[in-house]
Amino acid sequence: MHSGVGILDEPEIREAALPLTVEQYHRLSAEGIVPERTELLQGVIIEQMTKSPLHTFLVQRLARWIEPALPKEWFVRKEEPLTLADSEPEPDIAVVAGCPEDYRTAHPATAALVVEVAIATVGIDRAKAEVYAAAGVPEYWIVIPESRTVEILRRPGPTGYGERLTVALADATLQPQGLAIPPLSIEQVFG
Repeated sequence: MHSGVGILDEPEIREAALPLTVEQYHRLSAEGIVPERTELLQGVIIEQMTKSPLHTFLVQRLARWIEPALPKEWFVRKEEPLTLADSEPEPDIAVVAGCPEDYRTAHPATAALVVEVAIATVGIDRAKAEVYAAAGVPEYWIVIPESRTVEILRRPGPTGYGERLTVALADATLQPQGLAIPPLSIEQVFG
């Protein structure tokens, strides 16, 4: 039996597919029709990968670096949704304005910084760049342990990010723009 997974590779089928709205996704989730470990990306439900120990370690390490340096008007959300125009991703780390109480009834609609740790999801995480750029996220990082690199995307616009760079050298440092966070070397990220 064919799973139909490749059907979306066919342009005519992809163009005829009906995307879900964020509201429809929420209703289906509330009714238990959509599994919990999913994200909505540009109207398409995507199953999330199981988190490996390395993934969890890197998310915790990065959050422990970012969180203490943030001014009180910002905080870190880990693996929690952002509700965007046609998507509801759950980034590994999102630095958002305000405090947790501000999001008691709705998830944030943007973030100052989004970080995804890509163990087996590099393609999906790169595709998310368009989603985050459309939401006005000024800086998006894709942390890739396999190559010990971090892809940094900045200057969001309607067609994606205008600036892309890859940080790979052990002595190179990471430092988000617009947030007073001390630099962290690639060596410190991957240990």
